[in-house]
Amino acid sequence: FPPSSDSVLLLSPLSPSVCGRGERLALALARENINSVMEGPARARVEVDIYELQKDSQYDTTDTMCQILPKGVVSVIGPASSPASGSTVSHICGEKEIPHIKIGPEETPRLPYLRFASVTLYPSNEDLSLAIGAILRSFSYPSASLVCAKAECLLRLEELVRRFLISRETLSVRMLDDNLDPTPLLKEIRDDKVATIIIDANASVSYLILKKASELGMTSAFYKYILTTMDFPLLRLEDIVDDQSNIVGFSMFNTTHPFYLEFIRSLNLSWREGCDLTYPGPALSSALMFDAVHVVVGAVRELNRSQEIGVKPLSCTSPQIWQHGTSLMNYLRMVEYDGLTGRVEFNSKGQRTNYTLRILEKHRGGHKEIGIWYSNNTLAMNSTSLDINVSETLANKTLIVTTILENPYVMRKDNYQDFQGNDQYEGFCVDMLREVADILKFSFRIKLVDDGLYGAPEPNGSWTGMVGELINRKADLAAAAFTITSEREKVIDFSKPFMTLGISILYRVQLGRKPGYFSFLDPFSPAVWLFMLLAYLAVSCVLFLAARLSPYEWYNPHPCLRENRDMLENQYTLGNSLWFPVGGFMQQGSEIMPRALSTRCVSGVWWAFTLIIISSYTANLAAFLTVQRMEVPIESPDDLADQTNIEYGTIHGGSTMTFFMVGHGGAGSACSRVASVSPTLHASSRALFSRVAGEGWSLYLPPCLRDPLSLPLWLFVLALSGRLPVFAYESAAGICVGICVCHSACVCAHVSVWRCVCMSRSARRRLKWLHAKV
Repeated sequence: FPPSSDSVLLLSPLSPSVCGRGERLALALARENINSVMEGPARARVEVDIYELQKDSQYDTTDTMCQILPKGVVSVIGPASSPASGSTVSHICGEKEIPHIKIGPEETPRLPYLRFASVTLYPSNEDLSLAIGAILRSFSYPSASLVCAKAECLLRLEELVRRFLISRETLSVRMLDDNLDPTPLLKEIRDDKVATIIIDANASVSYLILKKASELGMTSAFYKYILTTMDFPLLRLEDIVDDQSNIVGFSMFNTTHPFYLEFIRSLNLSWREGCDLTYPGPALSSALMFDAVHVVVGAVRELNRSQEIGVKPLSCTSPQIWQHGTSLMNYLRMVEYDGLTGRVEFNSKGQRTNYTLRILEKHRGGHKEIGIWYSNNTLAMNSTSLDINVSETLANKTLIVTTILENPYVMRKDNYQDFQGNDQYEGFCVDMLREVADILKFSFRIKLVDDGLYGAPEPNGSWTGMVGELINRKADLAAAAFTITSEREKVIDFSKPFMTLGISILYRVQLGRKPGYFSFLDPFSPAVWLFMLLAYLAVSCVLFLAARLSPYEWYNPHPCLRENRDMLENQYTLGNSLWFPVGGFMQQGSEIMPRALSTRCVSGVWWAFTLIIISSYTANLAAFLTVQRMEVPIESPDDLADQTNIEYGTIHGGSTMTFFMVGHGGAGSACSRVASVSPTLHASSRALFSRVAGEGWSLYLPPCLRDPLSLPLWLFVLALSGRLPVFAYESAAGICVGICVCHSACVCAHVSVWRCVCMSRSARRRLKWLHAKV
């Protein structure tokens, strides 16, 4: 290895306008590091010549190579980020049998007709596909969307596409346009409800895509991003996304290498010349340049032990080749070296093998290693899921909570114009959210649902209201008087219910009138009074006849007078027969006493009857003076469907509307007949309350569960505006009302646990809101 005779050349598409000189500095460090350990009095020196290429210009690349060959070279390294130029360099090096070390990704398939192959330090396309597939399997992501910056990504990730085809899982592929505007395809992904997104692009384009995704609200905890760029640690994602985002990438850096810290420090000190930009960190290409120089020098050393190596000037116009090129290439494939990018070994195809990829996740304050992928397609994860630590996932994150104005759950304050954000709202759900957020250490932002609906399915399969916003990832959480139904549970997850209600029928009753002159007759119906009058007349007649027929009721009023000894009288005259029952009814008695057994029996029956009547009248009169009697015109769905006098309605987009429209119980059921009348729909319960109060008799059906209304009913009384009595009948079948999220069981379960803890604290608040605002 003669001194100053051999040089390692780097071809790199560096632009003069770029402030960074990472690759140049890495080569200089490698040269100094190697030359400082050279032994012998006539030790060889490693020289590195650097050439700049126009990116993806084959003419410029060919012209530059023709300038390099006459100088005599041992190896060519690079370029780092120009695959088209790299292919041209590989072709020329292959013709002259000069080893070519690739340090960039292969965007085109390896050409089998090249008789002199190159070696690459960058992970092969097949390995990258296997690593992504292993992550998808580990996190159980059945479907994904692939965002490609270039059309060659399908060739680069061919193995990944083949895996999806074999498993029959869904992989949608979308290509960025020439303007690199990711907005249209991100909206398509959001509309398709795909949560896992693979971005195959360089670091700058990946940053642009994530920034636009953040603007579209697609960096919440529902979305998972996998970036194929190996410069993932360079991305400063905290500037565009928050802590709840799930973004995974790769890194090849060996942080335990003895020279790693010195390498970082040296690059940091020499990174900028005439630039005020902050040092972003070492790019992978810089470390690969550093390792490439050491790999070539190590192979030259091994080859120099068996034969003396000399360089030979070559020309593009002559067919001459370098006689030591084939031998050096063979030694390159046998190199074993522990570098800044980990273990460096090559297989027979010149591809890197026996190395590892560190799997990083975007974390608060930087990145966190969550696993390691080995080149033998083995994945070792530190956690089984991105959401394994729910407390850590929710801590210091901001959740968007969709809700709807509904007293007493969520209400605007009287002077809400003087406040901003969440301070504009109050209510039971708001207090409960604050309790949960205080325990789990997360923050939330209340957002009123755009269409003002709870959520109902559309004919095309989409959902309206809060359910639709959860499905479309416009919100992370929904907290409201939200009815848990089987249809909704198919598309979103619910927490444990914080309240149990039932199907209610709300209608207006007539206001009570002032007591009149004959109000004492109100405790009994007219029919009762009529039958009592008939009973009175019947008893009087029976008593009169019995007294006339019985000899014991005939007596001599003056038995001492002989002249009147045969004179007999009967005390039960027609007048006395009518007066005697009146005295008994009024519980005052009379001077007339029955003598005969028959009249005594009639009197006893009448007295027993009057005792029951007077007791019932007294009790009914007391109750009637304190509680007004309520008539029940509707007691079942059959009564509702069979009448036309009472108008009725329900909340548009609510579970009750869906319940009746679906028609549970068959075509002939009451639900089907109620739905066939097309009840009036209103956007809010307030509008229904106004109609119930202002338009006479109406019917209101609040949210219901799946159970029919034919179950037994009980009375539940509410007061509207403090004066108008409004009554609701609730079904014995309970309705669960709770917090709901899109399918994300970990968040939902965690909220459920702490919701139960908060209920003891919120019980008083619930009563306060119910009494103050209903």
